[in-house]
Amino acid sequence: MHDKNYGKKHSKSSKDDRPSESKSTEDKESEDAWDVKKYSDKFRNKSPAEISPSVGSRYYERRLYKDNGNPDKRSSNEYQSKRPSRSSGDSEKEYSRGSNFHHERRPGQVKEKHMPHKERFDDRNQMARRKRDSEVERIKSPSGEKRKNMTNLSGNNIKDSTLPARDPAVITSSQKKTVDLLTSKTGGAYIPPAKLRMMQAQITDKSSAAYQRIAWEALKKSIHGHINKINTSNIGIIVRELFKENVVRGRGLLCRSIIQAQAASPTFTHVYAALVAVINTKFPNIGELLLKRLVIQFRRGFKRNDKSICISAATFIAHLVNQRVAHEIIALEILTLLVESPTDDSVEVAIAFLKECGMKLMEVSKNGVHAIFEMLRNILHEGQLDKRVQYMIEVIFQVRKDMFRDHEAIIKDLDLVEEADQFTHLITLDEATDPDDILNVFKFDAEYEATEARYLALRKEILDEGSGSSGDESGSESGSDEDESGNEEAADTTILDNTETNLVALRRTIYLTIHSSLDFEECAHKLMRMELKPGQEMEMCHMFLDCCAEQRTYEKFFGLLAQRFCQINRTYIPPFQQILKDTYDTIHRLDTNKLRNVAKFFAHLLFTDAISWEVLSFIRLNEEETTSSSRIFIKILFQELSEYMGLTKLNNRVKDPTLQMAFDGLFPRDNPKNTRFAINFFTSIGLGGLTDELREHLKSQPKALLVPQLVEALGSGSNDSENSSDDSSSDSSSESEPEPNKKDKRKKSKSSKKESSGKSKKSKHKKKKSKNRKKKKKI
Repeated sequence: MHDKNYGKKHSKSSKDDRPSESKSTEDKESEDAWDVKKYSDKFRNKSPAEISPSVGSRYYERRLYKDNGNPDKRSSNEYQSKRPSRSSGDSEKEYSRGSNFHHERRPGQVKEKHMPHKERFDDRNQMARRKRDSEVERIKSPSGEKRKNMTNLSGNNIKDSTLPARDPAVITSSQKKTVDLLTSKTGGAYIPPAKLRMMQAQITDKSSAAYQRIAWEALKKSIHGHINKINTSNIGIIVRELFKENVVRGRGLLCRSIIQAQAASPTFTHVYAALVAVINTKFPNIGELLLKRLVIQFRRGFKRNDKSICISAATFIAHLVNQRVAHEIIALEILTLLVESPTDDSVEVAIAFLKECGMKLMEVSKNGVHAIFEMLRNILHEGQLDKRVQYMIEVIFQVRKDMFRDHEAIIKDLDLVEEADQFTHLITLDEATDPDDILNVFKFDAEYEATEARYLALRKEILDEGSGSSGDESGSESGSDEDESGNEEAADTTILDNTETNLVALRRTIYLTIHSSLDFEECAHKLMRMELKPGQEMEMCHMFLDCCAEQRTYEKFFGLLAQRFCQINRTYIPPFQQILKDTYDTIHRLDTNKLRNVAKFFAHLLFTDAISWEVLSFIRLNEEETTSSSRIFIKILFQELSEYMGLTKLNNRVKDPTLQMAFDGLFPRDNPKNTRFAINFFTSIGLGGLTDELREHLKSQPKALLVPQLVEALGSGSNDSENSSDDSSSDSSSESEPEPNKKDKRKKSKSSKKESSGKSKKSKHKKKKSKNRKKKKKI
């Protein structure tokens, strides 16, 4: 704290009592404040002549500042009149407002310390100037309105004519904070969504730089997000989404994003090339810009000996050659550059490039590819490269021998552009010089609205959008309009859920209900309470069978559960019968354990008459139409039925006249071979008692088979008689011929008759008659 005799000490001129000049600014300000208080009390009622010049100067300066409040409002005359008078011996000095007050030192007097009041006045003046500037800034509102009859700090009116015109290309200080928050990258302060929308709504003037800057950032994020999501299956959707954005304005951003994504994921290079091929058909300048940047990037990597950059850029260029976006000359130039002065890395890059576009180059420039391979052959013969690179050269020769069979130029899913619709750019290595990096940076557009309107018309033409489709801006500019149009389209069209999310949730619920129930009655009660939609009964039945099949051994729980559902609601009977048919057709896909469980499951349903026995009509038990798996299924099915019913009841069910159509395939009578197969099958599984009727049928079958043989014999005899009649008619028609010829013909007809009669005799007589026939022919 300060001493009580501080005023006395300070009034003296001794050197030791004065404060030192090395004190800090805070100490000076505190001393100054205390000084003003002390001297204001001490010299308030005294005249200036009674006060020391140095002390009086500071006192009056403080007093005037306190009384007037603002030193700028004092006139210079008033100030000079209140100055303390000077002695005649003192030298005259000119004092000005805000300057230091100096006085003539007496002999032996030390110079007073520097007074801080000038700094105070300078700060006040600076604050006043800032306040005036802020008033002028506030007059210029974002919408262009100006406030009238405003007064500045000096009391003068500020008129509209005196304000300068606001430049729309300049972001004002009031907008700068909002723009910085909205365009900041990840890591900035969190902005609540409501506040974010409010901040965006404040900037509505499309001709202002702040609005265009926010739209530019939204366009950048949208393009980058679409490029990161692209793959082979959704490339058509992503292309349409990109065309909805103003890719003409953001062509630099689009090319940069594609190149960065390809460098990060080289395995998707063919997908990015297909995307560029589609965009190139509508905007060839974008394809040319991308190709130019890739060539420049390849040259930069080649000069820096950066193999990763060279391989990345060369691979992308190769796929652009395959998509006919780039001419094959650029590919041959790159190969020549890499091979003419061979190194391990350059040859490796050349081989990787050849694998990607070799098939296309063989189609369009076969001689050029042969020249490149001859250069590779010479490099291989020289043997100066690493063994690994030599082996790679041998591999590429084998790949060419196979006609690049494992390296297709364009896969079928990415062949999206017709050759006649594509624009091919002829750019050489020396021509690509300017990458147009200025397109990656925001630039103010004085005709922003007109440009957006032109692109909107172009977008409607490209996407075949109707006149009623909304979407005035691209990116985030058309947020509310696009939401409204999306709601209208959703109201007109029905949405189909192809992801089967609801189906998976239903199957999960059924599975958990089954495994959480103690017995089948509880489970049936829980499942019946579920509100199934029409058509979901089949899923319920499939879940019963799947849960039964996955068990290690068959559990009667599932058979009883399925039986209960079929008896409660008959709508479950057709699904189980259809599942039995489908399961039998694909029974070879099941392993032995699942096959046994499925067979016992359906045996339970048949035994309890939960499903009809007529469902067995599709089973054909023969050697040709059955497999080992199907035979095992039939075996387990009938063994389980005989265990449930007994052999006698099962035999009676099989002999039931009303079910003969159902058992025609299991007990065939159409062919003795199939009958014998069925008899042997059921006998081998221990159910031979079911084949009694088949055995009787097989015993009577051979007698019935003699009739068709006799019919065939009689048919052959009638054919011979027809031949003899033809011979006789020929004899009668040839009466004019000589007698020896007639005799020969008669002999031939007799021999033919003897041959027809001899067919029914034994084989020995046939041999004798054949010898006689030969003798007669000789005669």
